[in-house]
Amino acid sequence: MLETLTAADAVELAVVERSGFVESRHVGAAVVLSADGEVIARHGNAEALILPRSSLKPLQAVACITAGAPLEGEQLALSTASHVGTDRHVETVRDVLVAGGLNEDDLACPPAWPSDAGARDDLVRDHGSPSRIRMNCSGKHAAMLRACVATGWPTEGYLDPTHPLQAHIREVVERLTGEKVGHTAIDGCGAPVYAMTLTGLARAIHRIGSASERSPFALHRVAGTLVRAVRENPWTIEGPGRPDTIAIEKLGVFAKGGAEGVMVMVAPNGATVALKMLDGSARASTIVAATLLARAGALADADVQALAEALPLAITGGGSDVGVIRPGSAI
Repeated sequence: MLETLTAADAVELAVVERSGFVESRHVGAAVVLSADGEVIARHGNAEALILPRSSLKPLQAVACITAGAPLEGEQLALSTASHVGTDRHVETVRDVLVAGGLNEDDLACPPAWPSDAGARDDLVRDHGSPSRIRMNCSGKHAAMLRACVATGWPTEGYLDPTHPLQAHIREVVERLTGEKVGHTAIDGCGAPVYAMTLTGLARAIHRIGSASERSPFALHRVAGTLVRAVRENPWTIEGPGRPDTIAIEKLGVFAKGGAEGVMVMVAPNGATVALKMLDGSARASTIVAATLLARAGALADADVQALAEALPLAITGGGSDVGVIRPGSAI
């Protein structure tokens, strides 16, 4: 039986405080790596298996580029994004497809409305409908298709776990995590997602986040270029006013959230955190990750406080702020 994260493995990572009363508690597990990649803190069971969901995207993006997808700048950053579907996101993804002789019909992710409220309202007013290119994973899928075109692999069935592209991605995932895949599941966008430990995920993200563009190893050069592209284009990774984008803008980190309360974050010096909220809520994951990096000396407390003020962490009552979502006792 797979050893997945359980309540017995979890610790309190965050609380929701209302009028001085702790109303809810978010439990989970987290692991922190030093700038050198050594484990310096564990909270809960970091060796239980989790599904990284969209926090796997940096690994998938590196695999797509090493397979030949010729992406740079904004297009490269969007390959690892969970974007909110603004027109700017869509235009960039469309450019990726067109440059490879592809179009929106080649995407195998499901149609979706944009999660950006303004973009969604505009689309409704224009009598639009959900589309594949508005789906938050369309940048990743476009990168997968471009890798297939570059390598000569078929674009049909590119999400099948046995497809050559997915076999290559799995190999890169195992290489970066230092673990054999524990289980293969299907993500919300239809792509394979691989079970791994939080420690393995942190190890992989640390290797990507601290990689040098001048490395003699192609995979590391690609990773370094990807991280720079995201830091230079934080709007791509999620969208205006969204947690990942805010964290990158405020702290200069590399941050990538995943569904069901997963978060990875790399500080400018290379210190890395990976965490999983057991209840699947993401509302506290960004501030918890940043706080853990501050505890490790990788971020300034004042900068993390400024991040907290920019994130949607306030608890309201009667139209006024009466509480806050904040890190819990375990950290």
